[in-house]
Amino acid sequence: MLERLERGWRVIATGISFATFGVGGLALRLLFFPLLSLLVRDRPRRTRLARLAVHHSFRFFVGLMHFLGCLDYRVEGVEKLARPGLLILANHPTLIDVVFLISLVPNADCVVKASLANNPFMRGPIEATGYLCNDSGPELVEACIASVKAGNNLIIFPEGTRTPLSGPMKLQRGAANIAVRGPCDITPVTIQVAPMALTKGMPWWRVAPTRMKFNIVVQDDIRVSSLVEEAHGEALAARHLTERLHDYFSTETQRHAGA
Repeated sequence: MLERLERGWRVIATGISFATFGVGGLALRLLFFPLLSLLVRDRPRRTRLARLAVHHSFRFFVGLMHFLGCLDYRVEGVEKLARPGLLILANHPTLIDVVFLISLVPNADCVVKASLANNPFMRGPIEATGYLCNDSGPELVEACIASVKAGNNLIIFPEGTRTPLSGPMKLQRGAANIAVRGPCDITPVTIQVAPMALTKGMPWWRVAPTRMKFNIVVQDDIRVSSLVEEAHGEALAARHLTERLHDYFSTETQRHAGA
């Protein structure tokens, strides 16, 4: 009986959390960002302040979900994200992975789906922060490299979408192309969640049997320049790096799950 009540409360608490997220997104779009545009004329500074506002908003959202009993989390190695100019690659098991990562990175840039730019809750933050949309074709790689070289911490999910519950992890080659052509060393972040919820094809209200537990680990950097030299060409290096990242994320997430 108590387990059913606790699970029922987590459905309500998750709904409250996402409703708060939506209201917060609209408030940023309709109130904070227009005011920021009026008060701060320097565009780079305005972008940094907008990203900082999203960072603190996402920290609040994660804290709210934890306070309401929706999830617990543990973060290891977060101090590694304090450095500027990082290419942060992470696996993508749940809907709120990007929220977690941006809550840990004050000056985060990221690649988002173009469809989100038309979402009334997300359009404002995406425009104000200058996040990159994935519909810009070949120019996207150059824009990502420029973002990292400018000192931003760029967050990318190489899978391009959430990991399916059934079937193997599948990585796109775009993230490896950015790393190889930069060249940019990679700061990998592994995200392990148990029990699973908020995953691909699963509605938000279908909560897990028990509280979700996130284990987020910022791993040591992966050096890329030596891989390019060994492969004798960017195209081959990107293919080899994609394969290596696939094996890396598969192995690390399974290892932390076992631990």
